[in-house]
Amino acid sequence: MKTHPTFCDGIARRDFLRIGAASVLGSSVTMPGLLEARARATAAGVAADKSDVSVIYVFLKGGLSTIDTFDLKPDAPSEIRGEFNPIASNVPGIQVGELIPRVAKQMDKFSLIRSFTHRSSDHGPADHYMLTGYFPGPGFNGGLKPNNHFPSFGSVIASRLGARGSVPPYVCLPMMHPSGGSSFLGASAVPFVIEADPNAPNFSVPDMAPPLSVEANRLEARRALLSQVDRYQKSAEAQANAGARNVSAFNQRAFDLMTSPQAKQAFNLGAEPGNLRDEYGRNTLGQSCLMARRLVEAGVRCVTVEHSNWDTHDGNFKSLKDQLLPKFDAAVSTLFRDLADRGMLGTTLVILSGEFGRTPRINKNAGRDHWGKCFTVGLGGGGIHGGRVAGSSDKYAESPAENPYGPEDLATTMYQLLGLNPREEMKTPEGRPVMLANNGRVISELL
Repeated sequence: MKTHPTFCDGIARRDFLRIGAASVLGSSVTMPGLLEARARATAAGVAADKSDVSVIYVFLKGGLSTIDTFDLKPDAPSEIRGEFNPIASNVPGIQVGELIPRVAKQMDKFSLIRSFTHRSSDHGPADHYMLTGYFPGPGFNGGLKPNNHFPSFGSVIASRLGARGSVPPYVCLPMMHPSGGSSFLGASAVPFVIEADPNAPNFSVPDMAPPLSVEANRLEARRALLSQVDRYQKSAEAQANAGARNVSAFNQRAFDLMTSPQAKQAFNLGAEPGNLRDEYGRNTLGQSCLMARRLVEAGVRCVTVEHSNWDTHDGNFKSLKDQLLPKFDAAVSTLFRDLADRGMLGTTLVILSGEFGRTPRINKNAGRDHWGKCFTVGLGGGGIHGGRVAGSSDKYAESPAENPYGPEDLATTMYQLLGLNPREEMKTPEGRPVMLANNGRVISELL
C-alpha cells in the first residue's frame, strides 16, 4: 500500500493497532445450511432469523461531506451550497448529489438519517463514538492506547454471538482503527485484521497464505505452524488486555483459522469474476467492499471497512469530484446491488458513515471543516426499509430540524436488528456493568 498522509490532527493514518488475530468462538454451521438460512430473507430486507444478520460498516475516515452528497441545500447561499447540484434518485422525493448517480439508482435499497448529531468534532473522540456508541471517558488519548475505551460494535457482536464455522466473527480491512478493538472484552473478541490492500495485484492475507497451503490431515506440519501464531500474543490488542488473555485458547483459535479451507476460500478475492471486480472498482474501497460481501457470505458476522482520507479541509470539491466520490459511487452502489441480487440484503445490515460531517460554510481554502453537530448516516438491509429518510436538517444543514439521532441510537437499532438486547450488560475487569448500547432509542422510522 502507498504511504498514507496525516490527518489534520497530525495522527498518521497508518498509526493503527496492527492485529492479525482470529476470534473463533461458538458452534459451527455448515455452509449449505448457512446459505439456506440466508435465502429465506425477503426482498424487502427483513431477516427470517435476527441471529442470521451480519453487519458491514463502511467507515469513511476523516468525515464524508454529507452536505455535498446526501443532504444538499440548493437554495442556500453559494458559500454554503457549494459546487454540486442535486439529482433525483430512484425513490420519488429523495435527491442526492450529482456525483453519486449510481448510488442514486440504489436508493430504494437503503435509507438516510439526515438528523444525525453528536457532541464531538475531533477525529479521535468522534471516531470512538461512531465505532462504539459510547463517548470516550476522561483521559482519552486519541485512540492510540486503550485508556477509557469501550468495545467496538464488531467486538460486541463477536462476544455475544460468536463465530459461524471456522471464519472469524469480526474482520477489519484493510487495517484496524484504534477504536475498532475489543477493549475490556479481551482476546476472544479481537478482530481479525487484513493488513493488506485488497486491490494490490499480489494481495494475500498476511500470515494466512502459507499455513492455508498445508493440507488439514498433515497433523505434524500443522502443529509446527504454531510458532507462527506467536505474533498474535504480541499484538497491541493482546497487550492492552493482559488481564483478559487466555494465550492457549488464543493460539488455538488463530491456528484453527489458519488451517481452515472455509477461511481460505472466504479470503480468496481472486475467485470473483473480473467484471464484478471492475464494477466494484479496482481500488482499495471497491475491492474492500467486495471482500466484505464475500466474508459475510462465508459467515463473518461483522466487517468494518475503513477508507481514507475524507478530511477535506482543502479543496473539498476537487477531492470529492476527482478522487473520492467516483470510488464511493461505484463501490457502494455495487455492494447494495450485489447483496440484493444474491438474496443477502435481508440478512446484511450496511452502515455508511464517517465520524462526522463537514461544515456547511465553505472555508477560505475551498474546503469544509469538521462538523459533528449535523450530518447524514446511511443504513440499508438487515431489517431496514429502503427508500426512506429519518429526520431532517435545518435550511443550511447546521443543526437537526427534527428527530435528532446519535451514536447511541445507531447502536440500539443495530443490536435490536441482530436480535441482541441493547440493555444487556457487559462487565469491565473491575466488575462494572456496561450496557451494550448507552440508553439509545430505536430509529423506528426505518424499520
